[in-house]
Parts: sequence; C-alpha cells; structure tokens
Amino acid sequence: MPADIVSIVILITSYLYWRHAQQVKEIAFAATRRQCQLCEVQMLDDYIALSRCALARDKAGKMRLQRRFTFEFSATGEDRYQGTCVMIGTDVAAIEMPAYRLPDDSIRG
Repeated sequence: MPADIVSIVILITSYLYWRHAQQVKEIAFAATRRQCQLCEVQMLDDYIALSRCALARDKAGKMRLQRRFTFEFSATGEDRYQGTCVMIGTDVAAIEMPAYRLPDDSIRG
C-alpha cells in the first residue's frame, strides 16, 4: 500500500514538473518569436530546443531553475544563425542573437 502511494506521488510530481516545463518553453518560444519579428529576421523551423538547465538566482536573489533554449534564425533566407533564450523560472532573462548580415536590398544610401 505505501509503495502505491509513493508511486502515485512520483507520477503526479513528474506530470506537474513536465507541465510547468512546457509552459516555460511556450513563454520562451513566444518571446523568441517576438524578438525575431522586432529584429526583422525569420525564425527558422518555428522551434526552440532546451540546451541547458542549471540553478541561478533571480532578481530577488531566490534560487530558480535557469533554462537555456537555442533557436535558429535567418536574416537573408540563405544563412542560419543560432541564438539563445535564457529563462530564469518563468521570466525571460535574456535573448541573445549574434551579429548577422543584413540583406543587400535593406541597405539604403
């Protein structure tokens, strides 16, 4: 009987963690997509991938789970660059995009 209760608690806890992780990923995806639109670049594959998890302190000094997601984007349609979105808890801590080449037709003189 106690083993059954422990198994149920583990299953429920695992499900709740997975659901929260999916919510964080959705927030990161929306923020990344918004950043790509602001920078007028194309987010490739409409996908972000979890690349790293660690503990970090948030602005209030509390320990939170820090997740780093990677994504790819293109400025010209012919190139691929890799950016990152850093989440601390459910907050976007940073979206990092390397310098990228602008399309030739966007240069005005």
